[in-house]
Amino acid sequence: MMLLEYLQSNSSVALTATFVFGLLIGSFLNVVIYRLPVMMERGWREQCREFETEDAQDYAAPNTPPINSAAPQLPVFNLVVPRSRCPHCATNITAVQNIPLLSYALQRGKCRACGWRIPLRYPALELLSAVMSVAVIAHLGISLAGVAGLGFTYALIAAAFIDLDTMYLPDSITLPLLWAGLALNLLATFVPLSSAVVGAMAGYLSLWSVYWLFKLVTGKEGMGYGDFKLLAALGAWMGWSILPGAIMLSSVVGAVVGLTLIVVRGHERQIPIPFGPYIAAAGWIASCGAMRSPQSTSTGWRCTERHHYGTLQANVVSSRTGASVSVALNIVLISSLSSGLRGVWTAAKTPSCGRCHSR
Repeated sequence: MMLLEYLQSNSSVALTATFVFGLLIGSFLNVVIYRLPVMMERGWREQCREFETEDAQDYAAPNTPPINSAAPQLPVFNLVVPRSRCPHCATNITAVQNIPLLSYALQRGKCRACGWRIPLRYPALELLSAVMSVAVIAHLGISLAGVAGLGFTYALIAAAFIDLDTMYLPDSITLPLLWAGLALNLLATFVPLSSAVVGAMAGYLSLWSVYWLFKLVTGKEGMGYGDFKLLAALGAWMGWSILPGAIMLSSVVGAVVGLTLIVVRGHERQIPIPFGPYIAAAGWIASCGAMRSPQSTSTGWRCTERHHYGTLQANVVSSRTGASVSVALNIVLISSLSSGLRGVWTAAKTPSCGRCHSR
């Protein structure tokens, strides 16, 4: 409690700690963004193999010996194991070489073992996570809403970049995000529960309706089910009122980037473009205006700073300043997502078994 009170009364220390914490989480998000899709694909292959074995056994001739469904044991692969290593030479990365931003700068963006150039995206995502973390805490303060806002931000970052890379929006991110929003708003942390429930329903059904309308008209699928769940999660967190603005902004930015790719870089129209990054970016922009901590007031986050001249009450972050920071950070987020399109767009990856995918 003493640490919490200290952070609440010392804004500079709190924001500095938040920045460092955001860097560490950003480093972990790099791991999540790479490994979670691999884990999903491994699970899909295992499920499909089981289904194929069951089908083969069902149609086998009578008295046929049972089909051996055992598969070679794959090494453990999750968010913790194995250790991080260089993709080029497979050298394990030590803890000293894994310090966010600092290690990249000291190594001049190269692997110490083989000299392979480390993509700039890794430190950029760490910095993005840190800056957005500071914006959330500056806006909401050290509170339940502030901590929840950090989790909300990190989940959106992970979902956006996974969709950007693989065209997947994992259920393991979107569904817990949706339920967490509803649970938090049982206490009206951000919006009344009724608004959160309507927001979740409206978010899902709005894109679901567009999906089926487009499919009936063209015979093609215009988006994946993961997009519905992500927008539903935004509605569950911030209520139905943010949805029109989030949908409009994500559609406009997505259309501009898509047309730019087609005209400037000759991007094939048949190759799908992920919509999740734009939903996430637009949702975070809209949420910055909707987020309000129960303890916040119109004057912003107040703290007491003692000087040798006496005690004064200072407004650390006013509502206008918080809004300005939010707008600036969202421009950075959209720019990062747009620049990440370079060489990343691929055709949608769907497993051979239609019963396994979570898009």
